Amino acid sequence: MGCAALLWGTILLACSCGPGPPRVVAAPLLAATYVLDDTNGLGREFDGIGAVSGGGATSRLLVNYQEPYRSEILDYLFKPNFGASLHILKVEIGGDAQSTDGTEPSHMHYENDENYFRGYEWWLMKEAKKRNPKIKLIGLPWAFPGWIGRGEDWPYDYPDITAYYIISWILGAKQYHDLDIDYIGIWNERAFSSKYIKVLRHSLDRLGLWNIGIIAADGDWSISNEMIVDPYLNDAIQVVGAHYPGTKTVENAIRTGKKLWSSEDYSTFNNDVGAGCWARILNQNYVNGNMTATIAWNLVASYYEELPFGRCALMTAQEPWSGHYKVESPIWITAHTTQFTQPGWSYLQVDGHLEGGGSFVALTDGLGNLTIIIETMSHNHSKCIRPPLPNFNVIPQRATFYLRGSFSMVETLQVWHSRLDFESGNSSLFQKLHPLQVWRGRFSLDLNVDEVYTLTTLKTGWKCGYPEPPPPQPFPSIYNDDFNIRNPPFSEAPNFADQTGVFEYFVNASDPGDHVFTLRQVVVQRPITWVSDADQTISVIGNFKWVNMTVTCDIYIEKPRDGGVFIAGRVDNGGIYVRESKGVFFWVFADGTYRVTADLAGKEILMKGLAGVRDNAWHTLTLNIQGNSASGLLNGYPLWENVTVSKPGNGWAALGTRSFEFAQFDNFHIEAY
Repeated sequence: MGCAALLWGTILLACSCGPGPPRVVAAPLLAATYVLDDTNGLGREFDGIGAVSGGGATSRLLVNYQEPYRSEILDYLFKPNFGASLHILKVEIGGDAQSTDGTEPSHMHYENDENYFRGYEWWLMKEAKKRNPKIKLIGLPWAFPGWIGRGEDWPYDYPDITAYYIISWILGAKQYHDLDIDYIGIWNERAFSSKYIKVLRHSLDRLGLWNIGIIAADGDWSISNEMIVDPYLNDAIQVVGAHYPGTKTVENAIRTGKKLWSSEDYSTFNNDVGAGCWARILNQNYVNGNMTATIAWNLVASYYEELPFGRCALMTAQEPWSGHYKVESPIWITAHTTQFTQPGWSYLQVDGHLEGGGSFVALTDGLGNLTIIIETMSHNHSKCIRPPLPNFNVIPQRATFYLRGSFSMVETLQVWHSRLDFESGNSSLFQKLHPLQVWRGRFSLDLNVDEVYTLTTLKTGWKCGYPEPPPPQPFPSIYNDDFNIRNPPFSEAPNFADQTGVFEYFVNASDPGDHVFTLRQVVVQRPITWVSDADQTISVIGNFKWVNMTVTCDIYIEKPRDGGVFIAGRVDNGGIYVRESKGVFFWVFADGTYRVTADLAGKEILMKGLAGVRDNAWHTLTLNIQGNSASGLLNGYPLWENVTVSKPGNGWAALGTRSFEFAQFDNFHIEAY
């Protein structure tokens, strides 16, 4: 047997059998039949496909896009029959702490504080609802303000307080934004408390919020072990949600009788392999695991790409200064399901495994409509970031479907097709093909490897598009912000990405001079953290590739005696790794001293001395980094110079505080090259 060439639906084999030229014969594809029948009832109810904003600060840069680009991005995500057409939006309930790529502000920084206009998740939920009034909304905390723990790094010692805090967020969503939250979570990927879950359910019911379902526990499936022996806990929970389940569930989760969701999944770089991962799990979470909703982390990569898990999102929008964004292939993989189904549809009772590898699901609205989604993703082209993927094989195959029951009269199916091309890189995404004729309840389809098909009775699908956005541009090398904005649309200044602490616009009513409008760090107690936040607060900004730069900022230390602030350059880390951040940090303290350190923790001291700075007074700091040398100015006069800096060789600019303390910043200026 000599060579093999693949044609559509047939493999040509060149066979040598004795003397003479090879004889070409056609070898039929692997063929298998599948029956779709609703005569004996339907499978589980479909709950939708969604994505997460948060966990954390993943939509940070999105809000700063100018129109029309910001609305275009939102349309690709949420507008029905347009792009991803998402059914579910899950947002972080900000907890003032690092939650992967930054911190998101809490609605209650302090016990006597309530503000339902902080951050951008309120805005995002409203924009999603504006485009799709039926979209389901979920809130989930990653962290909590420190006051909830009464000094302990734990949210469950006082369950009534934690429940009050979460319900305040739900009520604030309705009162101030007319948003109805559909589901609420417990604590992302951390321990759950059965007592707290019951208290939360009781508190919701007491306020008439019976319609809000509790999802638990947003980690593994272990909560189901307690649910099957505790009927009160089981009654309190509407959805058992697991993260990165590898398309598998466990027997006890099924025994709960509850909806099973992959309540966070994907988290994979958004190239075509990421699209293959997403295509595979969207089907196989149900085929293998009975999961009726899959939610991607994350919605849109609107954070600096060098932060952890850069571009692990359905699309990319990380340049508000240029307007550039990119509709990545996972958007169109999502559309294969979302544009032709709705929450409330039902899965058909089928095995769903294709004989040649791959999978299919079939769903109906119960009114005669039928949608079939087929994927044939190969192993190496569909690896998700987690968990490890066992080996499997996918080969070209012919699938013949028989439509029975209420589908026996279907005569035509609309066809949408994607093929991920890993050789040429020229993938074909979400293309409408000629309708498929169904002959006496039967049709056949030749399936290649790394394809997605949607076959549907619905004619509403649409691949929409806007003109190409502006080309990508680096962050401006000269950048200023004087924070002089009287009624800011968002609580945070553009492009600053808080990594520990929260930096907000502030009106300094007691200052009659040039510093009425400032940026203020407002977290004064270490939060109940999700990861290891730094002991200092820090917000980064700019271009990670910057090498030489001058950073200038007016600073105001509010904490007497041991308060302190810094400006920095070449900062090389953030997100979950913020504690390890290196760079060049120029500190001044309320006791009149200064330091230059090579790390955020302040342990690697390069220079120190007296500065004469005091608290409750404005001072101007300037940090100049050129090659292997750094110098610093205080109020325009040299304070230190010729400090040798070697590593890191590049990074962001930053500002921050010595501890969780009030401090203000104004007239921020960068020149970099």
